[in-house]
Amino acid sequence: MTTSLPRLLVRRRVDDTESPVSAMLKLNPMSAGLVLFESVMGGETRGRYSFIGMAPDLWWRVRDGKAETALTQDFKEVLSTSTDIMGSLRGFIDACKVTGMDGLPPMAAGAFGYLGYDMVRYVEDLPAAKPDPNGVPEAMLMRPGVVLIFDGVRQEIIIAAPERGGEAATLARIDAVEAQLDQTMPPSRPNDAPIEKLDFTSNTEKSRYLAMVEKAKTYIHAGDIFQVVPSQRFSAPFERSPFAFYRALRRLNPSPFMFYVNFGAFQISGSSPEILVRVRNGTVTVRPIAGTLPRGATLEADLANEQKLISDPKERAEHLMLLDLGRNDVGRVAARGTVDVTESFTVERYSHVMHIVSNVQGKLKPGEDMVSALAAGFPAGTTSGAPKIRAMEIITELEPHARGVYAGGVGYFGAGGDMDTCIALRTAVFAGGKI
Repeated sequence: MTTSLPRLLVRRRVDDTESPVSAMLKLNPMSAGLVLFESVMGGETRGRYSFIGMAPDLWWRVRDGKAETALTQDFKEVLSTSTDIMGSLRGFIDACKVTGMDGLPPMAAGAFGYLGYDMVRYVEDLPAAKPDPNGVPEAMLMRPGVVLIFDGVRQEIIIAAPERGGEAATLARIDAVEAQLDQTMPPSRPNDAPIEKLDFTSNTEKSRYLAMVEKAKTYIHAGDIFQVVPSQRFSAPFERSPFAFYRALRRLNPSPFMFYVNFGAFQISGSSPEILVRVRNGTVTVRPIAGTLPRGATLEADLANEQKLISDPKERAEHLMLLDLGRNDVGRVAARGTVDVTESFTVERYSHVMHIVSNVQGKLKPGEDMVSALAAGFPAGTTSGAPKIRAMEIITELEPHARGVYAGGVGYFGAGGDMDTCIALRTAVFAGGKI
């Protein structure tokens, strides 16, 4: 017996005064199950769509080699458990499908959240991950019961809700959200004094980190790898609102992928410049970024830095290596003859830095989907190295802890088959009173 998909009910309201931030303040950003995604291109041009997901009615997580699906964020009402992690992920995405997506942005319904770096172990044969002191799941997704889409061109808010539990109940959910948006916005300025300095500590002492780098160099000299990307984690006590942190971050470092997600027991917030993997209308895209210089203080200095960056042999060699890796990743799931480098060695400017960027696309071949496309490019070579598998083995050997959210992917799997994920860079996790 085939179960019909729920219909997506949509209400539009013209609103040129509400912003995603003001809406979040009305919805209470510390409520579990709120997700906000925004975008600023080139450090100064706001993307057309921002969106807020809320009131999730289904959750999915991976912890200790098991995938669980539950009705609530505390996972006290578990519906299923599986050790087939990628199969469970596909099942969760299938449970998010709806009808009525025509004419709507791809994020109008779907699964939202993150897949941490160590999810790669369910795709590739790698050594077991080390412990993660943060204790957050390896992956966590939610299925929002309502999504607010802010259309900056049409100056409207689209309220979309899958018809689960009957039409009357779904319309009541939409009414309740509208009532919240019609509230007077609470005070937006926190009353507490600004933090002068956070007392950050690393999970790797300087001497150990330098030893890690020297060990990595021996693997390069031995011919094991061309590049590896070691990392360290910084943490500090943090008792302020994670959403206040996000508001500061979006001002200081506007980026193509800005996000705040509240999972209840912990929150993540980030401002990433880089696509991990995107699928739109059957086309898979990766966009490697490698090569960085600061912005110039004047137009002349900015142009001089651009020329210096694009002509630097080391930066060009690194970028070419990661561009080749991107072509290989896309080629694993793309139909033969469709892989194309649509941009090569262009310079993109952000608020504080400029990067060398390329763009690789291909048409998904029959039998591949957004999950296999993500797996093919996961994690990004810019956060692991090349060749990717050997570089990740070395990372596991050298780094003292699992990476957790860092260097994984944050984004959504759309109910219509599209996907958008960014690399979890410039990202903070808030858990247990720490950042």
